[in-house]
Amino acid sequence: MANVTVATIADGLEFPEGPAFDPDGNLWCVELRGGRLTRALPQEMDRHEAGGAPNGLTFDSKGRAWIANAELRAIQRFDPATQDFTTIVGTIEGEPLNRPNDLAFDALGNLLFTCPGSSGEEPSGYVCCLGPDGALARIGEGFHFPNGLALVDGGSALVVAETQRARLWKGEWDAESRRWRDPQPWAELGDPAGPDGMALGADGLLYVAIYSAGEVRAVDQDGRVTKAYELPGNNPTNAAFDPSGRLGLVVTETERGVLLSLPELGPGVPLFDGGDAWD
Repeated sequence: MANVTVATIADGLEFPEGPAFDPDGNLWCVELRGGRLTRALPQEMDRHEAGGAPNGLTFDSKGRAWIANAELRAIQRFDPATQDFTTIVGTIEGEPLNRPNDLAFDALGNLLFTCPGSSGEEPSGYVCCLGPDGALARIGEGFHFPNGLALVDGGSALVVAETQRARLWKGEWDAESRRWRDPQPWAELGDPAGPDGMALGADGLLYVAIYSAGEVRAVDQDGRVTKAYELPGNNPTNAAFDPSGRLGLVVTETERGVLLSLPELGPGVPLFDGGDAWD
């Protein structure tokens, strides 16, 4: 187990998920059990009622929050200028989305997201791509609880965590054709620990929150775990690097309801932000 400083930067959160930084460097998360989008301020929390069970979070270049809301079975967008939540998409092939979990933009503004639903027992989970033109398609299916996801190798490959099988899948990502080509098991993270959300470091390592194990594990480009960092609390759910470098790697942890900072880790690779693809 690698030694690293871990500091609590916010507490009193109701099952925090999806830490993310907006273009101005503000830190946000969602509270799944509180139904809220929350900005972490030094002395207080700035909370916005999203409803349902928000589970994943990312920002676009215009500062709008994009939320995977499991209970509402929808992808939402929050505009801080108007304080409004808008449902971007809620169905696929005439059926409600299967409890969206995590999401990320690619270089062309396509929004990738996982839909695990209740696929812990049966491999019914899938991964979607929503284009700026409104086209929505499944790009991968047959998973036991697909969870966190990350674009790696300069955006040319997509990694998806399959929590119930304790593994990461990796395949080529073609943003132009919106195809995830030949995804294969890439990293085995050890049952019963479950990989959840993840963040890519500038060192080429993928930092994966391991739910139920109380760790963040660093996976190298060959899919090998090279380091593990112990956390206070057993249930980390996701991670994001602070672009300013001040907080290092920020992790959401649900057993204690906290935001954690590992300031010695980082920097991270800048995330794709949707650019000007969305109006």
